[in-house]
Amino acid sequence: QPLPENSAPETVIAMLNVKDLDSGKNGQVRCLINPSSPFRIRQSSSNFYSLITDQLLDREKMSEYNITITAIDEGSPSFSSNKTLTLKISDVNDNAPVFQRQSYTSYVMENNSPGVSVLSVKAHDKDSGNNARISYFLEDFLVNGVPASTFISVNAESGEILAVRSFDYEQTKEFNIRVKAQDGGNPPLSSNVSVKIMIQDQNDNAPQVLYPVQSGASVVAEIVPRSADVGYLVTKVVAVDVDSGQNAWLSYKLHKATDRALFEVGLQNGEIRTIRQVTDKDAVKQRLTVVVEDNGQPARSATVNVNVAVADSFPEVLSEFTDFTHDKEYNDNLTFYLVLALAVVSFLFIVSIIAILSVKCYRWRREKMFYKSGANLPVIPYYPPLYADVGSTGTLQHVYNYEVCRTTDSRKSDQKYVRPCSESIISLDSSGTQTLTHAQRGKLNIDDSFDQVSSSEWV
Repeated sequence: QPLPENSAPETVIAMLNVKDLDSGKNGQVRCLINPSSPFRIRQSSSNFYSLITDQLLDREKMSEYNITITAIDEGSPSFSSNKTLTLKISDVNDNAPVFQRQSYTSYVMENNSPGVSVLSVKAHDKDSGNNARISYFLEDFLVNGVPASTFISVNAESGEILAVRSFDYEQTKEFNIRVKAQDGGNPPLSSNVSVKIMIQDQNDNAPQVLYPVQSGASVVAEIVPRSADVGYLVTKVVAVDVDSGQNAWLSYKLHKATDRALFEVGLQNGEIRTIRQVTDKDAVKQRLTVVVEDNGQPARSATVNVNVAVADSFPEVLSEFTDFTHDKEYNDNLTFYLVLALAVVSFLFIVSIIAILSVKCYRWRREKMFYKSGANLPVIPYYPPLYADVGSTGTLQHVYNYEVCRTTDSRKSDQKYVRPCSESIISLDSSGTQTLTHAQRGKLNIDDSFDQVSSSEWV
């Protein structure tokens, strides 16, 4: 039966019974084993011996022992015999996993695809069986204030480290993580290792021009006096590249210029200088286009426009300053907005004309229809109000229907009484008192002088 490797010293392995048929001294026996083995023989009683451990065992050093026991009598000459025992040492989880390296470093190109393999870590365990079965885990670790699991994942079985997302060198140049290897023993044992991830730069950023500042709202012009000599420093183009290494090495080239024979640009420093004497014939307004290019593969570049005013006095610069703003791009934008405004105004004008004509036509049609139907309009008779005597002797008994015709001469009048069928008339007595005895409808036609009729003219 296997002996656990963590067995304490003096653990009994086997009991031995040794006999010699001789008598006396010839029958006395003693047992011996190899003194270099971690075992020894102890006599427990007559002819009985015990095989015990003499020290701690280590299965990882020796997993099996062949123990040879020699029994020798005390006779002369002495006789002996040998017996070999095979002892297997069983494993105990007394060894933690050990990584092949004390630390790991991996280089990953930025803009990588998520899921790409970064590297693999490997650990081994001297134990056997489940005690040597290793699983890999990513320890809790912060990278730039966020969990490392947002950057890296680890395959539990193989120890392969995978990128969870695409890396950006300009945001994170390097970071460290810790990977833990744990065996399957009970209780489990583990160890960890540090892994450094180095992000390598790609040329994914173009140069950025810091000076001169490009602004569409205003124009900055460098002034060069007409007395400037050869090599006069006009200005310096300043640019940076957030990449690194050769991807950030910048060179400057003059792409376009109003007068290419007047200016040059330093290839490495971006300095713009005159290459000849400035003369009175040189135009006041000079425009240079400088290209800034990095040394990456493929190369990336940026373009900057530099305005230069060749003048001795500030008023001379002012006279030409406004012309700087009327470059091609500005004119194109201005033309676009002018055309757009003209189109909007024209559209509104046409809509207004159509609306006015529509209203005029509608009114004209209504007036025409009104005049055509005017001759056939029905005559609506006018019925004057009823007049009643409210005197103390009269009662409202009759209604009188009458017509009055008047002229402009108040002394002439004509009054006509109409007695309709089945209706009574109004009666007047000699004293001028009238009594209404029946209701009568009448038609009254009077002229504009109706307001001048006196009460006596009605009688």
